Amino acid sequence: MSCTTLFEQVLDPDNRANPYPLFAELRRQPVCRQEDGTYVVSTHAEIARLISDPRISSEDLPDPQKFRWTGHPITDLFVRPIRAEIRRRHQPFIFRDPPDHDRLRGLVMRAFSPERVRRMREETTDLTNELIEKFAGKARIDLVDDFSYPLPVTVICKLLGVPPEDEPQFQGWATQLATALEPNQRADAETQAKNEQCFTEISEFLRDLIAKKRDEPQDDILTDLANGSDSGDADTERMNDFDLVATAVLLLVAGHETTVNLITNSVLTLLRFPEHWQRLRDDSAIAPRLIEEMLRYEPPVQYRTRLAIADIPIAGVTIPKDAPVVLLLASGNRDPNRFADPDRFDPDRSDNRHLGFGGGLHYCVGAPLARIEAEVALVALAKRLNNPRLVEDPPPYRPGASLRGPRHLCLSFDGIAAG
Repeated sequence: MSCTTLFEQVLDPDNRANPYPLFAELRRQPVCRQEDGTYVVSTHAEIARLISDPRISSEDLPDPQKFRWTGHPITDLFVRPIRAEIRRRHQPFIFRDPPDHDRLRGLVMRAFSPERVRRMREETTDLTNELIEKFAGKARIDLVDDFSYPLPVTVICKLLGVPPEDEPQFQGWATQLATALEPNQRADAETQAKNEQCFTEISEFLRDLIAKKRDEPQDDILTDLANGSDSGDADTERMNDFDLVATAVLLLVAGHETTVNLITNSVLTLLRFPEHWQRLRDDSAIAPRLIEEMLRYEPPVQYRTRLAIADIPIAGVTIPKDAPVVLLLASGNRDPNRFADPDRFDPDRSDNRHLGFGGGLHYCVGAPLARIEAEVALVALAKRLNNPRLVEDPPPYRPGASLRGPRHLCLSFDGIAAG
C-alpha cells in the first residue's frame, strides 16, 4: 500500500478508533512525501531528531488553503483582525519561534511554577471527589461529560485566577474553541462564526480580568503574568495585553482538551485491560508508571504540523525548504525500533522516553499539571467505582485526528465506594 494514501486514511474519521495499524504501515517509509508536497514523519528516531531541529518552524505554518489538513485554525482567531504585515508577532507563543517563543515561554514557566502546580494536587483531589459524589444513585455515567471535561477546566480556572462564578462560562468557551485546535478540521461557516464570537467574548472577559489583577493582585498565574517582575525591563519581564490574552486562552483550551483526552483514554484502556485497573485499585503507587505508559500507548495528541525553513536531509530523503511536515508522534510511540513489543500496554517498562508531550522547545508547558490531574483522577476512579464496565467499545470518537479522544465514554457500575 502506498504511503501517499495511508495518511489520508489516518485522517478518515472511520479509522479514528484504531489508527495504529495504519501507523505501522507508514513506518515502512519513515519520511513519506504526500501528493500535495507534505512530508509525514512516522518513526521515533526521525521524529525525535526533527522535533528539536531549528530548521523546523512552528511560526511559519503551512497554508491551509493549499494543505487542507495543516495549519492551526485557532491562530486565525488571534490574527484575523490584525494587519498582515504584523500578524506573525501576534500568534500565540506555542506557534512562534525563538527568540519570541523563548521569552514568552520563560515568563509562562516562571508563573507556572512547580510549587504552584504541586499545590493544585489537594484542590484537584477535592474536585475529583466532588464530581464522583454526583455519581451516587446512578448506574451509568458518561465519563466525558460527567467527569473528564469539568475537572481540568475547573483546575485551570483556579490556576489562572478566574472567579468561581465565571467557571461555567469558561467551560462553555473551552468546549467551543477546542474545535479550532484541530489542524485537519476546517470549520464550516456556522462553526467559524461561533468560534469568532466565542473568542471575542473570552478576550473581552480576560482583558477586564487582567485589569483587575493589576489593581488587586492575587496568588494566581494571571496576576504574575500581568504584573511581571521588579527588574525594570518591561520588554523581557512583562507580557503585553495581547500576549496575556493569547496565553490565557491557550492554557485554557489546549491544556483542557488534552487532559480530557488523557483521562478518558486512560479509563478506556484500563477497562480493556482490567488486570491493570485492579492493580491501580490495590496499589495507587503504580499510577505514575501507568500514566507514562498511557502517554506512550494512547497519547492525547497524535501529531503536530510544522514547516521546513531549509532543506533537511533525513532517512534517505530531503525535505525541501517550504514543505509542510507532519510529526506523527503517536506512530513514533509505537515504533518497534524504539520500544519492545510496542502494541502491548505495559506500565512496567524500564525505559519509556515517549513523545506523549512532544519534545524540544515546544515540550508541553502543562505536562506536570496534566500528570497530577491524571494521577489523582485515575486513582480516585479506580478506588471508588465499583465494578465499572464499558457500555460501548469502541466508543464514539471526536472527528479530529490530531487531538484524538472519545466524544463519549459511557460506563455502567455498581455504585460508588466512600471517599
